Amino acid sequence: MYTHILIPTDGSDFAQKGVEHGLALAKALGSKVTIITASEVLVTPKMMGDFGSVTVTSELDRLKSAFKAQGDEVLLKARSGAEKLGLPVDTIYVSDIKPADAIIETAREQGCDLIVMASHGRRGIQRLILGSQTAEVVATSSIPVLVVR
Repeated sequence: MYTHILIPTDGSDFAQKGVEHGLALAKALGSKVTIITASEVLVTPKMMGDFGSVTVTSELDRLKSAFKAQGDEVLLKARSGAEKLGLPVDTIYVSDIKPADAIIETAREQGCDLIVMASHGRRGIQRLILGSQTAEVVATSSIPVLVVR
């Protein structure tokens, strides 16, 4: 049925529910698994100009390194869960992109035929303020998306 499942995670407890469900489904179906995590685009104030460019650049490099290290930790945890189930898994870290965009692009590039991801299930003003990467993926994906709560 599904031969390649993409499982996005941000390392949160909510996302872990999606990881566990996606891995269990992959195990049951004998599917290939790719797990992805992404870090947002870093926005810098344009007013700094050349005066602050050295400080801003070094701080951005430090932040990007920290995001990468955190992403590697998230992927290591997810990989460990897959290996416990005997599943081969590929992991991908993507930086400087909205997570929803990274998920959609990666699913297309990797030839995935299902995305399994968790949702906090927020509604109303909370959803407007905090946004929903899951809702955006559901709205823009050309492949099926299984949402786990």
